[in-house]
Amino acid sequence: MVLRLIDYFDRGVSLDPERDCLVQDDRSLAFGEVQRLTHRIGNALIAAGITRGHQAAVYSPNDAMAFVCVLGILRAGAAWVPINARGALAENVHILRDSGCELLFYHGAFEERVSEIRDRAPGIRAFVRVDRRGDGAPSLDDWIAGHDDRAPHVPCGPRDYAAIRYTGGTTGVPKGVPLTHLNFAFMLANASAAMPYEDPPVYLAAAPMTHVAGAMSLMLLPHGATIVVVERPDPEVMMEAIEKRRVTTVFLPPTAIYTWLAHPGARDRDYSSLRYFHYAASPMSPDKLREAIEVFGPVMSQSYGQTESPFISTYFSKRDHAEACRDPAKAHRLRSAGRPSLFTAVEIMDDGGGILESGEVGEIVTRGGIVMDGYYKRPDATAEVSAHGWHHTNDIGYKDEDGYVYIVDRKRDMIVSGGFNVWPSEIENAILTLPEVRDCAVIGVPDEKWGEAVKAVVELKPGRRVSGDDVVSLCRDRLGGVKAPKTVEFWDELPRSAVGKVLKKDIREQFWAGRERRVG
Repeated sequence: MVLRLIDYFDRGVSLDPERDCLVQDDRSLAFGEVQRLTHRIGNALIAAGITRGHQAAVYSPNDAMAFVCVLGILRAGAAWVPINARGALAENVHILRDSGCELLFYHGAFEERVSEIRDRAPGIRAFVRVDRRGDGAPSLDDWIAGHDDRAPHVPCGPRDYAAIRYTGGTTGVPKGVPLTHLNFAFMLANASAAMPYEDPPVYLAAAPMTHVAGAMSLMLLPHGATIVVVERPDPEVMMEAIEKRRVTTVFLPPTAIYTWLAHPGARDRDYSSLRYFHYAASPMSPDKLREAIEVFGPVMSQSYGQTESPFISTYFSKRDHAEACRDPAKAHRLRSAGRPSLFTAVEIMDDGGGILESGEVGEIVTRGGIVMDGYYKRPDATAEVSAHGWHHTNDIGYKDEDGYVYIVDRKRDMIVSGGFNVWPSEIENAILTLPEVRDCAVIGVPDEKWGEAVKAVVELKPGRRVSGDDVVSLCRDRLGGVKAPKTVEFWDELPRSAVGKVLKKDIREQFWAGRERRVG
């Protein structure tokens, strides 16, 4: 029998039961206290018939007690279904129905939405409000009252589900991705090999814990980590938390880092406690990356993965960053996502299933213990992404001769303009070198002459100005006329997902709405 995901948390408890496990505002919960709470939640779930082979969900903003409920679900042997706190109600209802969720832990911030969920997701048999008593729902304290604080033991096999996560839905209806206890074991192995700690870390959970920030928490708790929970990645709040709590580890998507770097006080704070500032979810502009290293120190690290092949499929270490900044011959590596992690194989494949040589562009494919067995109740979609014995990421890239992986773009994001293939990320990286630019998205828009014309949609830093001609001129000088945007628009704010990814689908829709063909 494989170790269950909850067994790794218990390992963290054994290091020091009195150490702070979860901290939020002025409240802290020690490891031993959290463990006893998970026992009671687990026993209450089992009494309600929710255990191995069942699903329970948590619907909450970042909240320490909501995360305790996640651990309680794992204690009962059930599978955790993360619900995006910023997701659309219709999408969350789909996830709750599709996953077969039977119990929903929720935060009072969503009381009104939960009243709609009751009507639209009849499979949910019970609701528990984590912060206090709700409308027709007991508080967590009341719900677990009278249940034993001794550990229930529910044996789980390596292929039993620890979580069912859902894809972002940026290209259609979200698909369920069951991750097994074995998947999480490999994820933990990759994380521990990539980011070793001599002392228990202090982790700032500022990005949504339903996504990578939660996975990071689960990967760090076995090392005795203290998780400092803040509701959202506000730069002022994060800077204060780092200084006050002596935070060692941070994860944020690049867009949130750009916002932080644009904050007027970013360079006036003490970041000396940081050991790892980890970024993922999308590539980071090399110029912004150099700026981040200048501000936060030589602590930046990166991983590449996706829901189906999660977290650390590749890893670009602090040392890699330092070498690329120091040695001009290695500077190009700042555009990479690093090399394959220790327990994951990553290759570049052509459309026929052949593995390509270094420098050749094709689809990034992965294989190993972190990769999902298949989509939940979607054998058709599973077969499509599992061709030739590898997981197909739908990302286009290449490997250099040293094994570093470079993501060129998403397969579906490629622009075909005048017969030329244009990859938006290359143009976006050029635009992001302008000091006035906070973020940008490059898309193809319909054009009678070119089929698709390159368009840049730009978000500026507060109070800064730059012209569209300046943007076009920069791209033409650096990349040539084919890749230079034909038009530039400035938006006050780009649409983003809960994890900070720019939603190109939403931007693109504004220019392609009403057309039968969505390509030029």
